[in-house]
Amino acid sequence: MVYQLVWENLKHRPVRTLLSSLAIGLGVTMMLTLVGVGEGMLADQESRTRGVGADIIIRPAGSSAIGITPPSINERLVTWASEQKHVKLATGVAIQPIGGVSTVHGVDYQTLATMSGGFQYISGAPFREAQEAIIDEYYAKEKKLKVGSTIKILNKDWIVSGIFRGGKLTRMMLPIRVLQDMTANTGKVSVIYVKLDDSSHTQAVIDEFKKTLVDYPIYSMDELASQFSVNNVPELKAFIGVVVTLSVLFGFLVVFLAMYTAILERTREIGILKALGASPGYVLGILLRETLLLALLGSVAGILMSYGTKWLLATFIPASMTQSIVYSWWPIAAGVTMLGAVLGVLYPAMKAARQDALESLSYD
Repeated sequence: MVYQLVWENLKHRPVRTLLSSLAIGLGVTMMLTLVGVGEGMLADQESRTRGVGADIIIRPAGSSAIGITPPSINERLVTWASEQKHVKLATGVAIQPIGGVSTVHGVDYQTLATMSGGFQYISGAPFREAQEAIIDEYYAKEKKLKVGSTIKILNKDWIVSGIFRGGKLTRMMLPIRVLQDMTANTGKVSVIYVKLDDSSHTQAVIDEFKKTLVDYPIYSMDELASQFSVNNVPELKAFIGVVVTLSVLFGFLVVFLAMYTAILERTREIGILKALGASPGYVLGILLRETLLLALLGSVAGILMSYGTKWLLATFIPASMTQSIVYSWWPIAAGVTMLGAVLGVLYPAMKAARQDALESLSYD
């Protein structure tokens, strides 16, 4: 009986119910989109790192596992690594930030292609000239580029010689010697990738490397992959915490305004209920149930809208941002939303529960 009354109250005001649910859902969408972008970009970076085909990664001294570092490793270490026992191939990569989260990588194309199992081209071919660059399909889609197009990187124009399928290291690649000379990093690389003749020797080779490269972080591919998590990026984790807090406040304000106005409009209805013997707890229970139902509807709407934000990102900026659908956050987002909604309804509901029946019936 109570739940039927709650449902009829919401149906009686369909526009308010719809708008309130959508407004609550925006907070859910905001949470799920932010978390999804964080997880999606880290997962994409992990996938592209695995696409190199290496077994071991050597990073500069003092660097973190997943940070972007300018070239600082002496390139002679690439030659040294390639001469060690069980090492099949070693290649150095120079990484240069070009604004925002975008980077361009300088690579030894032939070695990288051999290590990764080769590139699959949608159109064009590898760079052959110093002024040529290759890009992946997502960057080409976002920037509306094709083979022969000109792109500006590091204040210089480059001709796109080829567009390759994504999942290989980065979005944009240049000849390593050209990038090193342009950025005054001749003879230096940002990271060294090592491929072994048998991956079962990975830990033994790492132990041998560490005897010589004492200050260098050295990871197996599986160990590095485990670092691609939001929990390992303190800034992102803190930002998510701020957004969750804002979502609680947003849900609080939306529900407070919606329910406070609704209770004023239903003063006579509440008076009739109390005249029929309804206790303050009964009135409070009805309003709390209405709010929780609104929050539930808003959560469902927010989850559905997060699929919309994923489509928008994949359509318009696929190279800049990648969003994942993080199912484990669905109950968290719904719980946070319901908390904000309950906090928002408490004052209006308590005010309604304390109303005098005679005063409510005489309300105009």
